[in-house]
Amino acid sequence: MLPASSHISRHRHPVSRAALGTALLVGLVGLAVPAAPAAAAPTSAAATAVTLAASSQPTLRQGSRGAAVTTLQSRLTALRYDVGGVDGIFGPSTHHAVVAFQKVNGLVRDGIVGPRTWAALDRPVIPKPKYHHPGYSVEVNLTRQVLYLGRNGVVFRILDASSGTASTPTPTGNWTVQRRIDGWRQSDLGLLWRPNYFYRGYAVHGATSVPTYPASHGCVRVPVPAMDRLWATIRIGTPVHIYR
Repeated sequence: MLPASSHISRHRHPVSRAALGTALLVGLVGLAVPAAPAAAAPTSAAATAVTLAASSQPTLRQGSRGAAVTTLQSRLTALRYDVGGVDGIFGPSTHHAVVAFQKVNGLVRDGIVGPRTWAALDRPVIPKPKYHHPGYSVEVNLTRQVLYLGRNGVVFRILDASSGTASTPTPTGNWTVQRRIDGWRQSDLGLLWRPNYFYRGYAVHGATSVPTYPASHGCVRVPVPAMDRLWATIRIGTPVHIYR
């Protein structure tokens, strides 16, 4: 564009509009066009979400290793799922974290991270606790088959869980942890790792088998390593809420 102070005298230099346009075009050839300023890089979880959406991710499952697994573990950790640590190895803890994520997001509970699970990681469901306590609390969503560790109205950690079958259901209600055993307990119905009893003989405990569906005799099972990581945050008197 010509400077605002310049003008063209039609009497002294008659020029046709076509000729003027040609002259301007020739004058502009060779001028560098400044590049548009780069957009600010997104931060934190937004950056991870953009990365997941913009790139083609491989299908991951238990036994996978590498940078894509590290990306997966970092994303799940940011979303509060219990992967046990970011190490680039898709082991049992990462598997259960993926299953828990699939449960919360209404996906097939196969523990395999394919296109649909990657897409959900980009726009995940963010669960909220139903109850607000100043300290830690335990909530078990029987419909989703997951355990939430809540604190101050925020879900602090999400664990894969398996509750009682239809014939031996887990009781719903509001209780507190009444008794704990730091170790294995041999019950009439099997071995319980570090059980936290909240109602009679019902407990939240670690187990070597945590299927994707209700499978216990009434207790709430979580993986043994997950119970080890959960153990220090639970105390006698910790609220326990079981609901559908």
